[in-house]
Amino acid sequence: MSDAPRWRQDFPVLWDEDHYVSRRDLAKFLTLGSGTIVAATVGVAVIGDRLRPRGRGARVRIEGAESLAPNASLLFTYPTPEDPCILVRREDGTLVAYSQVCTHLSCAVVHRPAADELFCPCHQGHFDCLDGRPSAGPPTRRLPRVLLERTAEGVFAAGIEV
Repeated sequence: MSDAPRWRQDFPVLWDEDHYVSRRDLAKFLTLGSGTIVAATVGVAVIGDRLRPRGRGARVRIEGAESLAPNASLLFTYPTPEDPCILVRREDGTLVAYSQVCTHLSCAVVHRPAADELFCPCHQGHFDCLDGRPSAGPPTRRLPRVLLERTAEGVFAAGIEV
């Protein structure tokens, strides 16, 4: 049997041959790694912004919009069947439409006619019905507005204003 303790036999580390990392090498690695993460984040943001649909899109008729009573709302989907939206006829008769997805954590917003606002029940977010801007709660970005066109045939969703 050897004279070395049992733990050294189980974990034979040869300290003289082990490679240490200097502080300078560690600082270089952290700086380059952080720079790479920042560059990737900027790249994803730029690519995502260029791929986002803007302005006018395909026209989709909103069924039941003409008969909507003042201070009432109607749910519809636009531009795809997976994108929920909400149409609101305000007390003065004007129609406004927004994405129903809260800009905070993607919960569904609901219309509160008494306060003339859109409300997110998940985290108490409040949005103004006039322009979709957040008026209280954690959301900081306004709701994407659905552009509307009124014709003799009815009310159409015609694009999204982000």
